[in-house]
Amino acid sequence: VEIGTIAYRSYQQQQAQQKQSQAAQSSSQPKLNEKYSHSQLDRLQLPQLTSDFSKGESKVTIETTEGTITAKIFNKYAPLAAQNFLTHAKEGYYNNTEFFRVVKDFMIQGGDPENSGQGGQSIWASDAHRDKKIDPGTGFKNEIDPHLYFIRGAIGMANAGPGTNGSQFFIEQSSSDVREQISNKSSYPTKIYQAYKNGGTPSLDGNYTVFGQVVSGMDVVDKIASAAVKNNPNAENEKSLPEAPVKITKITIQNN
Repeated sequence: VEIGTIAYRSYQQQQAQQKQSQAAQSSSQPKLNEKYSHSQLDRLQLPQLTSDFSKGESKVTIETTEGTITAKIFNKYAPLAAQNFLTHAKEGYYNNTEFFRVVKDFMIQGGDPENSGQGGQSIWASDAHRDKKIDPGTGFKNEIDPHLYFIRGAIGMANAGPGTNGSQFFIEQSSSDVREQISNKSSYPTKIYQAYKNGGTPSLDGNYTVFGQVVSGMDVVDKIASAAVKNNPNAENEKSLPEAPVKITKITIQNN
């Protein structure tokens, strides 16, 4: 499951040739939130921008061999992805899995019991929870919501295209100011546009599901992303395969 390869390539180009990269990154931006005026977007609740836990959000503690990450899961705005992640977590599906793909200044990816980037399935593809209306066997649909964006610390579903979400997820790690990658500021809430000063990947907005946000432990995410890596045969030989992968040992959940 090749999350954000196009976005990552654009990021690399931006480092070398900023103007060309900006044009490449902005190509999909004008259609984002096209049903909303800028004033409407500015009135939306933006739960990623607060560390408080509201009703309908779940608090999760992701224990790893590098430290603990605490996050909130947005049951209200991404109900399928939230239910899928939380059920997998409760059932221990993610226990002892690795962050098998890490790209510094982009993201860390996990959630694959095969630790290859090629495995994993949604809860609705399993015998215990099977529902072909939600997942016909190829994955479940994307959930794009104007309240959620790929700012630093966002947790998103990894997939191989629309309607192919399974179990893999990633955490946005970039800490660079990426606001120049946004050509159409009016397609974003003002506070989200400003949040991109602290990092993220706006080219993923509208293309992948955001279902959570790290509220503490970004130092752990940064450590994982900074690990020594080698060529990854499952990701077009990009340098993203950790030499000593960090594992998820346990995920605990507290519902509000």
